[in-house]
Amino acid sequence: MDWASVAGLALAVAGVLLGHTLDGGRFASLLQPAAFAIVVVGTFGATLLQSEGRSFLLGLRMLRWVFFPPASGREKLSREITLWSLTARRDGLLSLEQYMGTKDPFTQKGLRLVVDGIQPDKLRSLLESEISAYEFAQRQAARIWESAAGYAPTIGILGAVLGLIHVMENLSDPARLGSGIAIAFVSTVYGVGLANLFFYPVANKLKAIVSDKVAQYEILAEVFHDLASGDHTRVLEERVASLLVRH
Repeated sequence: MDWASVAGLALAVAGVLLGHTLDGGRFASLLQPAAFAIVVVGTFGATLLQSEGRSFLLGLRMLRWVFFPPASGREKLSREITLWSLTARRDGLLSLEQYMGTKDPFTQKGLRLVVDGIQPDKLRSLLESEISAYEFAQRQAARIWESAAGYAPTIGILGAVLGLIHVMENLSDPARLGSGIAIAFVSTVYGVGLANLFFYPVANKLKAIVSDKVAQYEILAEVFHDLASGDHTRVLEERVASLLVRH
């Protein structure tokens, strides 16, 4: 678990609640189910409208990466690259077929292209296309949280207007004025709070994770190019060093 993400979210929420309490407010006054429904359901509805269903669902699944980020695996990958280099130098490129059982589709494809004897520049071009497709799909999915952050404050204002309409409709009944005013102001708090304390941070963290994975794939593409070119083991060692530099 990424405890920094847990601590950051807890600290952000605690800061808002503490400030509200110190100002004489009550925690219960922020619990408005109607306001929450307007902001959250409205925000995700608008986000779904602008997104492909596949990207939207992938973005929701990626949320777990914020608290349970995928393992980097850079050290393991560096060891595998060294092993591939030594094996190819000793037994030839066809011997790399024994390593194609890896679970990572990109690595598996790269090894297959090397074993099949694809021309090095063509191999790199194919892998770069694969990386571009992967990056586009992952960034589109992560972007739903950025979109949600853009919509949430506006939906919060919509909730505020609806709350004021409720107030105006019940001016003759003072007992019902309080709930309408509460929904009006709390909707804005939910919209701005969710956007800046959750949606934007989630989007930025997911994009950072995607960028890190893409960087690994770019290094791997160069590794497979080097293997196919028959470059010296020293070249592969430099690739391993560049892979580990951001570990």
